[in-house]
Amino acid sequence: MAISLKPLREQVIVITGASSGIGLATARAAAKKGAKLVLASRNGEALAEIEQQISSEGGEVIHVVADVGKREDLQRVAEAAMKRFGGFDTWVNNAGVSIYGKLAEVSEEDNRRLFDTNFWGVVSGSLLAADHLRNRGGAIINIGSELSDVAITLQGMYAASKHAVKGFTESLRMELEEAGAPVSVTLIKPAGINTPYPQHAKNYTDRELTLPPPVYAPEEVANAILHAAEHPERDIYVGSGSKMMSSLNKYAPSLVDWVNKTFMTDMQKRKEPALHKEGSLHKAGEDGRVDGNYEGHVMRTSLYTRASMHPVVTGAVVAAAGAAAVALIGKKRQKNHKMPR
Repeated sequence: MAISLKPLREQVIVITGASSGIGLATARAAAKKGAKLVLASRNGEALAEIEQQISSEGGEVIHVVADVGKREDLQRVAEAAMKRFGGFDTWVNNAGVSIYGKLAEVSEEDNRRLFDTNFWGVVSGSLLAADHLRNRGGAIINIGSELSDVAITLQGMYAASKHAVKGFTESLRMELEEAGAPVSVTLIKPAGINTPYPQHAKNYTDRELTLPPPVYAPEEVANAILHAAEHPERDIYVGSGSKMMSSLNKYAPSLVDWVNKTFMTDMQKRKEPALHKEGSLHKAGEDGRVDGNYEGHVMRTSLYTRASMHPVVTGAVVAAAGAAAVALIGKKRQKNHKMPR
């Protein structure tokens, strides 16, 4: 069955992890385009403020306090969408958290909690969404990472969870296609994004945390998510850095291993002593902010990502530029031929 997705202005969109970072950026951008919103996270206070802000600007939004690691909480999110809006059209599994620490040092309790959020939250949300959408159509959008394709030091279990999200998402997509369900399933793979992600992570190191470059703005991920809500896409890499790491790992894995083991641990730590150790792994953190505190250059857009989402337009622009260049060269040659010798 062909997949046809509604314009954003006609959609109801569920977003988990909506109280900060990518989730909050997506909520604000979707509201501006006229989408109705169901926002979920563990931080009820932050969600209430976000709901009030969006409502004051004319948006239609509700929030549900929910821990994505608990399936019953996500069931309440789906029920709230049904009660208020009669259902939903797009479900975005965005909630996630990390741990910075060597694999041998991190407790099993912390590792299991990370998987409850990053993996089982995606599984529960996706299956609930698929059950609702398989007869009416819509989109399931899962937030993976460049670490869905590449592993790095110091965030080994986070990388493992994002690899698991990739495997689950691809299997779900194939099963829905096999059943002829009109549901688009997209995996978004961002590079480093300037959100409060490092501050929300559990920190086993002795230093404050950061992201390895290149780092992009959260709004660029939000743009990719909203594109996938309207256009069926399999994968979207946010940032050429994400695509580059994935490709290098495929064709030169030993080189990637060497780079990571040589540089990556230090690139994820700042000089300041660690002040925030617990993060938001086990409880809601300080939310309400889209941007993090990354000290380096943050790229506002990714030309690679924009081009990958609009290949026909990009191809036409490139072709036009090529034709213009050929015409210019032709004119120069004509002029040269006419000049007296």
